[in-house]
Amino acid sequence: MNCIALYGAETWTLRAVDHKHLESFEMWCWRRLEKISWTDHVRNEEVLLRVKEQRNILHEIRKRKANWIGHILRRNCLLQRVIEGKIQGGIEVTGRRGRRRRKLLDDLKERRGYSHLKEKVLDRAIWRARFGRDFGPVVRQTAK
Repeated sequence: MNCIALYGAETWTLRAVDHKHLESFEMWCWRRLEKISWTDHVRNEEVLLRVKEQRNILHEIRKRKANWIGHILRRNCLLQRVIEGKIQGGIEVTGRRGRRRRKLLDDLKERRGYSHLKEKVLDRAIWRARFGRDFGPVVRQTAK
């Protein structure tokens, strides 16, 4: 499920509505796997207990973003300059109505702080310790 649904997720900029839709999709998938009809009144927590899983689609997206941005920041490439907005030129758009569009860098600044990430990226040992393979959601133990 995650391979297809999260293709290219490392470059997405997510809004609150997108978070809600992704969590709903994840629960829909778990319900389909357990063959729970939409008319059955089964709470999401009960579904997660049945499959012995927890919600982790948003965490997986954050992990992929961290890995991808770490890869980009370690290299000195055009994509790094584009993300940081250091390319001269561009189209001047003034007077655009509505809220300013979110960018990838805005999302990173909101989460951890871009300068903080940029410092951590340069030391691979610290980066892997923080965002390595064991980087996963906190598993809650249920009392039996």
